[in-house]
Amino acid sequence: MTIMIKRLISAIPNSITCCNLLSGCLACIASFHQSETDVLWGLNGLQLAWLLIGAATVFDFCDGLAARSLHAYSALGKELDSLADLVSFGLAPGLMMYNLLINLGAPVWAPYLCLCIPVIGAVRLARFNIDTRQTTSFIGLPIPSNAIFWIGYTAWITGASSPVEATPISGWPLWLTLVLVVGIALMMVSALPMFSLKFKSMNPKVNALRYFIIGAAAALVSIFGVSGFALAILLYILLSTIEWMRAS
Repeated sequence: MTIMIKRLISAIPNSITCCNLLSGCLACIASFHQSETDVLWGLNGLQLAWLLIGAATVFDFCDGLAARSLHAYSALGKELDSLADLVSFGLAPGLMMYNLLINLGAPVWAPYLCLCIPVIGAVRLARFNIDTRQTTSFIGLPIPSNAIFWIGYTAWITGASSPVEATPISGWPLWLTLVLVVGIALMMVSALPMFSLKFKSMNPKVNALRYFIIGAAAALVSIFGVSGFALAILLYILLSTIEWMRAS
């Protein structure tokens, strides 16, 4: 009986990780229905993809929390987590951008550039799994942050996140979007040290930067709606760059 209970407990983190993966798979499907209204709960396909990637982010946080709380670490869990993250935070935002560019009438070649998001995301995750330096901080943009940026950016260029109804931004330069696609993807494999948002203690002095970015993110989202997530990730990159320059 004790062995069975231990097995059940050890399966909890992996079960949560599978929920992350399922959310990512559903987000990929939703991204192909962006132009359809009222796909579910009154949301269009794009908004549903946002919600599902957001759910995957919550599951990604909870599986690690569960593993630490239950002392249920495993090599299987580590590999499963990376595979789930690749789908939820690499493939899903990549397909979301791919379909968005198609719907906005981009040249036929342009949407395919968005596939660099999952490809480079896979490289980032593979590096993370073998890099012993990234236990308390990160080197390069974490792949969940990449996904959060694209949620905010797609909201921004479609005008879908304003507190009041807004119209899509007209004349938005395609070149800027493509530069961001490549630039944000490359940030995932960059050598830039980035601070982790995980709290090891509640000490205000130690966590001042974390409290600031969380507060700033909340303020940006309250002001700009879903678009604020993109601005929050840009602020995270900026603050990490400043910290790296100060430490150099």
